[in-house]
Amino acid sequence: MESDIIKKSIDELITTYNNVIKVVDEEASLNKDRAYGGVVRSVKGKLQEYITEEIINIAWQSIGGKDGRISIDSKKYKIPIQKNYITHIADNEVKQYIMSNISDYYFNISVDKQVYIDKEFVIGIECKAYTENAMIKRILVDFSLLKTIFPNINCYLFELESQLGGDYCELKEVTFGSKSTHTLMSYFPKIRLNIFTLLKGERKVNKPIHKKGYFKPLEKPRIEKAIWLLASDLKNYL
Repeated sequence: MESDIIKKSIDELITTYNNVIKVVDEEASLNKDRAYGGVVRSVKGKLQEYITEEIINIAWQSIGGKDGRISIDSKKYKIPIQKNYITHIADNEVKQYIMSNISDYYFNISVDKQVYIDKEFVIGIECKAYTENAMIKRILVDFSLLKTIFPNINCYLFELESQLGGDYCELKEVTFGSKSTHTLMSYFPKIRLNIFTLLKGERKVNKPIHKKGYFKPLEKPRIEKAIWLLASDLKNYL
């Protein structure tokens, strides 16, 4: 973890975060082709995906993983229609039509960062600038669908800020979570969702981090913890 290369990578990641957050307000204000809010959301979303991918690569490097063995993508996978669903369709004509065209019945699914070691899908990470519980429902469903074809993937949510309630935003050694989030997750027992928040303090709609006075620092110990967390999973594939 403390090698000079890794320390430099962490410092560069913090610098990138600082530079992007501090100019996003001006960039969005000057953009005449898109609404201000849309530009801000897009930039923050891409920033979080970039941070996450860098953390993945640093984690792999920190345990001595070889570059050629790891890859990351967000390609979509086809989730086929379940045949037992078709058998319960009351209208026989509809049932027969679907069966006759069954290869066309699927749903495309992916998460933001899909990590492969030797082409084996091992970790899925959803990236959010912030998360509220309505988003958690979608994330849990997406991972549930992915696990129908990749049952052994490790599931993560990496968020810049939290709007989940509870203590996800407090960045303590032990996180107890929120009542609502735990309740939702209890209905998806096959999904062990690791929720990791990068910035301290609950997200406030009227105090966006890209505005002067509300900036939140991305701190080195938090990045190091994220690296350690992913490295703990990745070391199983060395």
